[in-house]
Amino acid sequence: MKRTLGLFVMALFLSATSLAFAKDYQVTGPVVDVKDDVIIVKKGTENWEIARDKNTKTSGDIKKGDRVMIKYKMTATSIEGKAPTKAKTDAKTDTKADSKMAPDAKAKPEAKTK
Repeated sequence: MKRTLGLFVMALFLSATSLAFAKDYQVTGPVVDVKDDVIIVKKGTENWEIARDKNTKTSGDIKKGDRVMIKYKMTATSIEGKAPTKAKTDAKTDTKADSKMAPDAKAKPEAKTK
């Protein structure tokens, strides 16, 4: 029993720690612009703007034109729930389904039988 409980606690701890850390991503390319709070890197035909702060580790003096590899994480800062809206396609499919039914298959008032 103690062994099972220990394995359960260990599995719970490992799953919680893996969820706590955001996945790492990276982008490599020439620097388009460098500011105190942002660095812009050209990736293909797009400019990638990545925020940075005082905790961002930087090796060397990065300047415009340098080729860099940036490692970053994506973490949500806020999430706003929205009420679902009624889809217009549902109403259209119901109408089409009714029109394709045979004339006698459409709803008719049932005769009362005794």
